[in-house]
Amino acid sequence: MQLEGKTALVTGASSGLGRHFARLLAREGASVVVAARRVDALAALADEIGQQGGTCIPVAMDVTDPDAVATAFQQIERDVAAPLSILVNNAGVAQTRAALDLSASEWAQVLQPNLTGAFLVAQLAARMMRNGGGTIVNVASILGERVSKGLAAYAVSKAGLIQLTKALALEWAAFDIRVNALAPGYIETDLNRDFFASDAGQRLISRIPQKRLGQMDDLDGPLLLLCSDQSRYMTGSVIAVDGGHLVSGL
Repeated sequence: MQLEGKTALVTGASSGLGRHFARLLAREGASVVVAARRVDALAALADEIGQQGGTCIPVAMDVTDPDAVATAFQQIERDVAAPLSILVNNAGVAQTRAALDLSASEWAQVLQPNLTGAFLVAQLAARMMRNGGGTIVNVASILGERVSKGLAAYAVSKAGLIQLTKALALEWAAFDIRVNALAPGYIETDLNRDFFASDAGQRLISRIPQKRLGQMDDLDGPLLLLCSDQSRYMTGSVIAVDGGHLVSGL
């Protein structure tokens, strides 16, 4: 197991990619702290991981609230024996809205969790890691490197997260903290499955060079690379997992 003896924090772990990542890290031997607003879902995930022989601690965290983030980290320091060595900064939201119709509050609803919240969590994680080193993986998106209609706020938030990744990598290398980004393309989940079965969804899939959606386990290898010592000479990197979407023709 690649991560035995490590302690990992996964934000946005109550569903989707975050839940999948938590299960993966636990299977690879990490003690996992799962954080999100939906504590009932976190408790169920912790029970599931525990029944499979893993260690999982649920922590309530709203990344849009600095006080809630600080309280969550106080709980982690109190309840987790081993020092934090891995952060998967996954919490975030998506919103589809034409830019002409996007209100200031709607803009903030995306930027606050996706960018500001990611920074707050990374900052507190780095303060815990700075005496022993660690690795931070920011979950970005290929929309941080290209754009799509109706997703201005989301694309900007993910572009900012990619640039934040590079800035933090530069500053925190002195503390042996590596900061990298994982940039998924279109990954099939319960939330988007019906859309991708529609004509519009099928047209989008046809523009992906591999002509298919990604599956969650397509992210497993890249995530484990960034979380493990196999990437010990990587920091400030962005790994796209998108079936070639970023290199497709315009």
